[in-house]
Amino acid sequence: MQNEIKEKGLLLDEKGRLKTPGYAKEMLLEYRREDIKASKLRIKEWDYYIVVKDDIGIAFTIADNGYMGFVSVSLLHFKERWYKTSSVMKFMPLGNMKLPSSSKVGDVYFKNKKMALSYLNHGDHTVIWCEIKDFEKGKDLTAHITLRNIPKESMVIATPFEKNKKAFYYNQKINCMDASGEVLFDGVTYDFNSGFGTLDFGRGVWTYDNTWYWASASGLVKSVKFGFNLGYGFGDTSSATENMIFYDGKAHKLDHVTFEIPKKDGEYDFLKPWIFTSNDDRFEMKFTPVIDRKDKTSLLVIMSDQHQVFGHFTGTAVLDDGRVIEVKDLLGFAEVVRNKW
Repeated sequence: MQNEIKEKGLLLDEKGRLKTPGYAKEMLLEYRREDIKASKLRIKEWDYYIVVKDDIGIAFTIADNGYMGFVSVSLLHFKERWYKTSSVMKFMPLGNMKLPSSSKVGDVYFKNKKMALSYLNHGDHTVIWCEIKDFEKGKDLTAHITLRNIPKESMVIATPFEKNKKAFYYNQKINCMDASGEVLFDGVTYDFNSGFGTLDFGRGVWTYDNTWYWASASGLVKSVKFGFNLGYGFGDTSSATENMIFYDGKAHKLDHVTFEIPKKDGEYDFLKPWIFTSNDDRFEMKFTPVIDRKDKTSLLVIMSDQHQVFGHFTGTAVLDDGRVIEVKDLLGFAEVVRNKW
């Protein structure tokens, strides 16, 4: 039985422990950094946006992970099957990057000699502005993206960790936002008008070694907005999973979804087709990969091994009222990320 949170309240108790594990369809619990009782080195906060349209995509990350800040922008071309990424790191931000406590209010800024990136929250819309010098091979990149029509319902989950009572993850995924704007790189203007944006808002205290599985898509199915968020792999999800379907602005809760990733010689073969199945028979999809946006970093005790695979989903999703949505070639991504942090 999954616990749905329906009332407002504080996220943490006086001992810094998660008060109410479960899920919600809007951000009801209040995250306050000052309520955390764990070391500042263990606090992880990030805002990640992915915006896609047809054959192109752009991803923005601003993260304050305690002892390391991370800011990154990736431009992707799915038809031509390439991606380019530029990243910078900041030593020991310890909260100084000032990420807001809620997705509803607050702006986020980062600027150094190489990169300027901002998220400007206007309540009913968000503006993403970016300028990067020498994004790739001496060529600069500029981006100006606006995300509007933010759905009232989204995926929100409060997840505890069994081994550490002061560890938790508070996460919101907002799918199916309308995108407009453009990205200029290497003499080409990439048009994101009529695209779709997704926000991954994450706040929490994490244990050292974790692997997560995450999949997401936003688009149109027969002219109606449709998307989903799927995930598992870390923390204690006995109170709730983060699996949801979004259709015409409404969220529909799923139980457990399994990622069936093909293997070759005992290792994941990320660019072969995946299968997604749910234990409640409400989500059955085949995922055909196009690009594996991979990155591996290893610095002494810190390690991150990321595979964010973009491709197309085809299959069926069943809404709460039993309606079956037929999906064909919906652009999205599925990822496997292991962090020692």
